[in-house]
Amino acid sequence: MRNTTGVKLMQRRSFLANGSRGIGSVALASLLPSPAFPAGLSPNSTGVVSPLPLRPKAKRVIWLTMAGGPSHLETFDHKPKLAEMHGKPMPQSMTKGQQLAQLQGQKLVCQGPQFAFQKFGRNQTEISVLFPHIGSVMDDICLVRSMTTDAINHDPAHMFMNTGSQIAGRPSMGSWVTYGLGSESSDLPGFVVLVSTGRGRSPQPIAARQWSSGFLPSKHQGVQLRSKGDPVLYLGNPAGISREAQSADVQAINSLNRKFDSVVDDPEIATRISQYEMAFQMQGSVPDLMDISKENSRMLQMYGCNPGDGSFASNCLLARRLAERGSRFIQLYHRDWDHHSLLKEELPLRAKEVDQACAALIRDLKQRGMLEETLIVWTGEFGRTPMAQGNKGPVGRDHHNKAMSMWMAGGGVRGGMVFGATDDLGYAAEKDVITVHDIHATMLHLLGIDHESFTFKFQGLDAKLTGVEPSRVVKEVLL
Repeated sequence: MRNTTGVKLMQRRSFLANGSRGIGSVALASLLPSPAFPAGLSPNSTGVVSPLPLRPKAKRVIWLTMAGGPSHLETFDHKPKLAEMHGKPMPQSMTKGQQLAQLQGQKLVCQGPQFAFQKFGRNQTEISVLFPHIGSVMDDICLVRSMTTDAINHDPAHMFMNTGSQIAGRPSMGSWVTYGLGSESSDLPGFVVLVSTGRGRSPQPIAARQWSSGFLPSKHQGVQLRSKGDPVLYLGNPAGISREAQSADVQAINSLNRKFDSVVDDPEIATRISQYEMAFQMQGSVPDLMDISKENSRMLQMYGCNPGDGSFASNCLLARRLAERGSRFIQLYHRDWDHHSLLKEELPLRAKEVDQACAALIRDLKQRGMLEETLIVWTGEFGRTPMAQGNKGPVGRDHHNKAMSMWMAGGGVRGGMVFGATDDLGYAAEKDVITVHDIHATMLHLLGIDHESFTFKFQGLDAKLTGVEPSRVVKEVLL
């Protein structure tokens, strides 16, 4: 378009579009944490929830996942009546017409608790003798005995616990949190995943979709750090490539990406830019993070780990190191809790692998003044049946979604209390029943986010972590 003097004019739409991009570039530059990338996007910018609608009590979450479904009846929910009923038929009034996993249509027989319980803490809370270390910090723990879930098989149960939906493709809770709050770290991911495996039978698989960002921008997906070998594949530079040369390459690639983004305006290009920069930053930060040999011997003994052993204990120590460095959501998976048989033989092994480290994590954060701002959550994906499974050889328990135990510590949670209860046989939660959505709502509340208004427009709907079903913040357990 030209005027009467022949000077080329810019159309109004072009002017507004290009002008807004210029303003965006200025804002983008202001987010940079360091001069490493003078023209780039900060790998971990602030989140979309600003200012926070609620006063936050926690800055971060460490979520400890016991993958496979620990039996609440041998861990945290003492049921003397079930012991009295051992070997007797399960009352039909409880189970008739109910959903069961592998026991459907079979003869249902009560199985008493396989281990004794012991009282711990100022309130004499009874938990299994398999967890003496966790018992020693019971005054810092809120034990929930009335948790329920909708799913009854592993993969959908993991999806539900992580995303609030049994259907794959929804954002995980860690992705929601980093989307809402961003991260305090400029050289480490805001959402980190660590996986360990018990030394037992073949464990249930863990899938990366459980820490997916779903329909949120992909930069919010969880990043798995391997606790043995190279923590991230291809983290190091090829032979002959210096860090300076790598930096120049990343800047050049991102410059091209920014020019392309100015044309197509695609959020995933901005993600690609930030992830290139994050990968570059991680080349310097991750090796130091993962080297727990720098911790003193007393600390290693407290957690019960050795450098490079890939254990749950090492991952707990890494979780503290990640928390110190500003990661917002740290999720640990420990596998092999699926005890359809060999419950009495295998459960003590799993308990020993996590008991000391869980208590050490609480103590370590507390002595550093970090526990009050760090929410720790310990849970599986469901509970186990009061009925025995397997009539030949060592027996176990089947999947069960009507009752499970979990616990929380720090981050604004009331310590030294027990919340909720199951019936006399531990079959179903019956007092102060809470759901997965309730836990998600409570977690967001402690981080300063209102779960009802925290949404993302997807397929014409305002999607949220807590779904469309009624859910509540469990204020009874909060300080």
